[in-house]
Amino acid sequence: MEIVINAEQHGKSILSILKGELAFSSSSITFLKKREDGILLNGEHATVRKIVSEGDRLELRYTDTETEQNETLIPVPLPLEIIYSDRDIIIVNKPPHMPTHPSHDHQRDTLANALAYHFQNMKTPFVFRAVNRLDSQTSGLVMVARNKISAQRLSEDMRAGKIKKTYFTVLHGYPDPAEGKIDEPIKRAEGSKILRTTAPDGAPSRTRYRVLVGNEMYSAAFASPITGRTHQLRVHFSSKGHCICGDTLYGYPCQYINRQALHAFCLSFPHPSSGEPMCVYAPLPKDIKALCQSVFSFEDLEKLKSQKGLYHDDEPSPLP
Repeated sequence: MEIVINAEQHGKSILSILKGELAFSSSSITFLKKREDGILLNGEHATVRKIVSEGDRLELRYTDTETEQNETLIPVPLPLEIIYSDRDIIIVNKPPHMPTHPSHDHQRDTLANALAYHFQNMKTPFVFRAVNRLDSQTSGLVMVARNKISAQRLSEDMRAGKIKKTYFTVLHGYPDPAEGKIDEPIKRAEGSKILRTTAPDGAPSRTRYRVLVGNEMYSAAFASPITGRTHQLRVHFSSKGHCICGDTLYGYPCQYINRQALHAFCLSFPHPSSGEPMCVYAPLPKDIKALCQSVFSFEDLEKLKSQKGLYHDDEPSPLP
């Protein structure tokens, strides 16, 4: 990041600028101070106590270096659909059946592996810092911070509720009311490391939803988790008797899809550097579109196509 000092900033310390208009956190400032070339004023190393003058060039360098890379993360050529990328963030459309993070049983088939390969080809150091996470069987948008300062800011924004996530899902049955909020605490199910359940003594958990189309057997809805509990949407809809289609953990199999019909299709957030409001979309994957064509009428499918970002703009209308 490079800043040309203006008249209003003249006579201020670098620390004042970092804390003030740039809104850097204390930990971010400490990170810059520890780097040999973290803070440069007119091309020379400067401390945060340095007073600046109008016309000075202040450079803040916080991109990842090779020494910061995780040596155990194996670059693997895997499918990777990049929705948006700049020097601070990269947002990808994760396919279903792909874990987000490596684990004991998944060392070479994760989103992290795919991104490591992508940046290796770009000859760019890469550290995997996922801002949001998706279950292996959930498809859609995952945002990754490309440097430590962006990660810190986005983490703060996530805690403050400034990052909004909207999912598309297909449910068994038709919720009543068709629009509302599910406010049910969630905790780990007794005797299980994986299962979650609603319980009065669980962590506060809230989900907003809106049914888009449907019939007695199936409905399509938008859902936004206000809180971020593990399996939150899956647990909440199951608790209301409308489990997500294909979710065999909290419901039952569906003949039209071989995973839970859950897709993170929209992310809105302030950009970590500029603060500019951003909104990105990931259209529905083929398996969820095929599910919708199997269970909804032509008229309902046309209503779904009218929703911004849900289908590609140049996609033909489904056949009646």
